[in-house]
Amino acid sequence: MLHFKIFTISLIVILLTSSIPQNFADSQVAVIETKFGNMTVEFFPQDAPKTVENFIKLAESGFYDGIKFHRIISGFMIQGGDPLSKDNNMTQQWGTGNAGYNIDAEFNNIKHKKGIISMARAADPNSASSQFFIVHKDSTFLDGQYTVFGRLITQESYDVLDKIASLETNRDPASGAPVDSPLNYEDAEIHSIKIINYSEVPNPLDLGDPERVITHSILDEKGNYNSTELEFSFHAPEGWVAQEPQKTRPEIPDIVLVGPATDGFTPVISFLIEDKNNTSLETHIKDTRKNIQKLIDDGKLEILSEKTSDIKGYNAHATDAKGSFVINDKLFHLKYKEIIIKSGDKFYTITYANQEKNFDADLSSFDAVIDSFETTSQPKSGCLIATAAFGSDLAPQVQLLRETRDNILMKTYSGTAFMTVFNQFYYSFSPTVAQWERENPVFKEIVKVTITPLISSLSILNYVNIDSEAHMVGYGIGIILLNVGMYFVVPAFVIYRLKK
Repeated sequence: MLHFKIFTISLIVILLTSSIPQNFADSQVAVIETKFGNMTVEFFPQDAPKTVENFIKLAESGFYDGIKFHRIISGFMIQGGDPLSKDNNMTQQWGTGNAGYNIDAEFNNIKHKKGIISMARAADPNSASSQFFIVHKDSTFLDGQYTVFGRLITQESYDVLDKIASLETNRDPASGAPVDSPLNYEDAEIHSIKIINYSEVPNPLDLGDPERVITHSILDEKGNYNSTELEFSFHAPEGWVAQEPQKTRPEIPDIVLVGPATDGFTPVISFLIEDKNNTSLETHIKDTRKNIQKLIDDGKLEILSEKTSDIKGYNAHATDAKGSFVINDKLFHLKYKEIIIKSGDKFYTITYANQEKNFDADLSSFDAVIDSFETTSQPKSGCLIATAAFGSDLAPQVQLLRETRDNILMKTYSGTAFMTVFNQFYYSFSPTVAQWERENPVFKEIVKVTITPLISSLSILNYVNIDSEAHMVGYGIGIILLNVGMYFVVPAFVIYRLKK
């Protein structure tokens, strides 16, 4: 991510907006005055109104006067806006300052092409303040993760950008100054930022509308994600932001959900989709373990538990782990839960990471994502309501349901046909009921008491010999009639007798 101090490979939020008209002749623009000339910036208030308002307010107050472009990476971007960069004796802290407050993200679908000006931020999407960066070379892998709010609109602006980006910078981490900071501080100084009317700009370039991102899949208005390309879908928890990174390396997640930050850390749920390539789940797990074995050997990561189980009818492996890591010069004690699901010709790795002290608080959001997770390569067949009622996929009652389904019902044509029809009905309401169970302990207990007789009746199938379709149909009808009697006939008879 493009933090206040460093840039790493980042994630892209999938948020699309409608096409936005550009500035009119009487709109405001910013003129950034430097040693090499002026950079004139037009704003995109329709895409980022609060960000534009904040930038203009800071500029008109003189906040940016004397601030330096403290981070310069030729071929990528120049970054400024840190008030601490006014003091040459505080170089070690350059990149950590702000305006004393944060503003909410206004991610949009404008591409990070050369000349675009965008807000720098920390891991929290809503941590932008005063720092901004100007793109020196097209960097579309940033699209959607940072708030784009303007772009350069004169040829002089691009010439000045090239000159600042070509300044000699510090490459020695042991020097005491930040890497990529300018060696000659004065050359990178912003003398002032003036706000003028667009009509006052001499010879503005006719750039047309900014280029915008078009994505193949997004969250709909109800928070659902559905990708035909990746062959899976899920429901995002309320308040979480969906991001889609550029796949520059195989281990980079395909989709990431970013939750509200707590104590300076942002919880994350990530999805990594990999082709199975005729590899078994067991072999895939061993290969994955090799990638983290050094962290385990060094004591930085501890495996708390791991188990192979059936999750929603999918063959899956769950791992719980914890570790301590330094992130942005701050020590965090993190906890992880990772579930690898085998479905069709793909492995789906779903990982939840959070601070250890806040892990349980957001665990229900992760559980809700797992409950809503579906792939197009395998029919739905999970036990959502029972899993939520008994608290675990490994609960004896849940395992009984799965064993009955897999070892008895699915072994016959009539049983398979019944499960196909039943799943279509069951999945129309089971995710909602399971979510209610997690949110309301009383409701959970009511459901548990209600479904226990049903589960007990199904255990009968484990004690009979079913060796034909006729036997399956006969016992199946018998079980159905037994449950009709327990849930409807007996209660009706009792109510009738009480009234008598």
